[in-house]
Amino acid sequence: MKEKKKSSVAILLDYAGSHKGLTFLGLALSAVSMLLSMVPYLCIWLVARDLIAVAPDWTQAQGITRYGWLAFAFAVGGILLYFAGLMCTHLAAFRTASNIRKRGVAHMMQAPLGFFDTNASGLIRGRLDAAAAETETLLAHNLADIVGTITLFVSMLVMMFLFDWRMGAACLLAAVISVAAMFSMMGGKNAKLMAEYQAAQDRMTKAGTEYVRGIPVVKIFQQTVYSFKAFQQAIEAYSSKSEYYQDKVCRVPQSLNLTFTEGAFVFLVPVALFLAPSALAGGDFAGFVTNFAFYAVFSAILSTALARIMFASAGMMLASTALGRIDQVMCAPTLKKPPRPQKPQDSRVEFADVSFTYDGAASPALSHLSFTVEPGQTVALVGPSGGGKTTAASLIPRFWDATSGVVKVGGVDVTQIDPHVLMDQIAFVFQNSRLFKTSILENVRAARPEATRAQVEAALMAAQCGDILEKLPQGMDTQIGSEGTYLSGGEQQRIALARALAKQPEILILDDTTSAVDLETEKQLRKNLQELPYPCTKIIVAQRISAVRSADQILVLQDGRIAQRGTHEQLAACEGYYRDICLLQGVQGMPDAPAANAPAKEVR
Repeated sequence: MKEKKKSSVAILLDYAGSHKGLTFLGLALSAVSMLLSMVPYLCIWLVARDLIAVAPDWTQAQGITRYGWLAFAFAVGGILLYFAGLMCTHLAAFRTASNIRKRGVAHMMQAPLGFFDTNASGLIRGRLDAAAAETETLLAHNLADIVGTITLFVSMLVMMFLFDWRMGAACLLAAVISVAAMFSMMGGKNAKLMAEYQAAQDRMTKAGTEYVRGIPVVKIFQQTVYSFKAFQQAIEAYSSKSEYYQDKVCRVPQSLNLTFTEGAFVFLVPVALFLAPSALAGGDFAGFVTNFAFYAVFSAILSTALARIMFASAGMMLASTALGRIDQVMCAPTLKKPPRPQKPQDSRVEFADVSFTYDGAASPALSHLSFTVEPGQTVALVGPSGGGKTTAASLIPRFWDATSGVVKVGGVDVTQIDPHVLMDQIAFVFQNSRLFKTSILENVRAARPEATRAQVEAALMAAQCGDILEKLPQGMDTQIGSEGTYLSGGEQQRIALARALAKQPEILILDDTTSAVDLETEKQLRKNLQELPYPCTKIIVAQRISAVRSADQILVLQDGRIAQRGTHEQLAACEGYYRDICLLQGVQGMPDAPAANAPAKEVR
């Protein structure tokens, strides 16, 4: 049997968890309050009936005071129940918004790190915050109004035909035209247009964020006008979608909706004029006047109900929009956990015919890559930008999973290792290092919370951070960030390296980690990495020859393939990319170039 698809509101209510009952209680109280709000209008009709029946001797009317107090009691009761319902929906809405943020963050923690390369953290945060805010508004206010409006409208339909069905039909005609015009704005292809409008809004937000972040670069190179162009284009795209929706879609239906919402009384007058002669001839003119007075007042209530229906429909669209934002986060790929995880035997790293293609890319980033790094060895990946160095290194900790082929750690396919076990074994130092706005001590401890101050200090010394600590008044207790001390790019790289070393990983991956440090510091870092007091397999991605020349094996990656393989001495002695880079960087002690007909030591 085919499973029934849940509505947007039902899916959003699932996020309420244990507070779902509170939401339903609030909705029920809102519905009851609307029913109570109809009683005063019935009392008005009863008062009018009694007064007309005894006219012109008004003093004979006995129940006027009773009807007045009854109307007052039900009006007050309706208000109190409405506020009680709002309190219930607000409490549930706050919890639901909190749950959305928690579940979104929890799902993001299961996504591969490569996902964040194509999805900016600010955009993800914006989607979660917007979804939570829209959901909070919907559940706290709109949904209660939707239920109350439906209850009000149903009760109005009953009351329309309670006294005179002909006058009721006249009032209902205005409602039908108004509702039809309203749904023509929001249904069918217009729902798709609304989604496009929302996407244009997201692009505008992203472009604005990028523009603000790039202001320092813009000012330095005097490219204010040029840099603003992308932001302006995003604004214009958003404006065109908004203008099209208002002008082409909403203009006529909205005019009809407002006309008949506010002009329900217009339909009532011709009907009353048509019925008046027969009522006068039948001797029931007093009852006719009473009914007309009731429906005249009722038409004003109808206008209010129709306006609330319009806002309720907008609330339903908010629900769909919020759900779409949540889906963009919740549909992010997650690392698949093996049903029977295996443990790696050692720190051996192996690529067996590995290929990888990014989503949407026309050509593969890696093609049939095969190499092995034995435990304790140091292997360097060099090559031109876009050659696949960082991509290859990213497949080891499963930032992405290989499209084909197998990446092994300790003789086990990385996809068959528990992600937590795999990450416990690996430390990755990114090219763009990020530090937390806390002390240096806590930044280093992030990799190993149980580390002692002595162990943190040892990691900092191994990462050549001694000069950084000396110039800071509080040493490793110095705060980093907007409320503390700012560090240079090279200093941040060294702190990030210390964080990785504090973990004492079995596999250490360095992605151009020393690009911002001076040559003397780099030399000492190489020495320290070679003398680590624990066994460690190291994979280094670098452009500087000085950073890789001591490696046990150097792989030259070009166009996602291994173009050359060997030690520094072997590669420097043969024609190819590696020798060209050595000459370009002025590497000392270069051997003479081989003869033109000499075979190159090249492995593909």
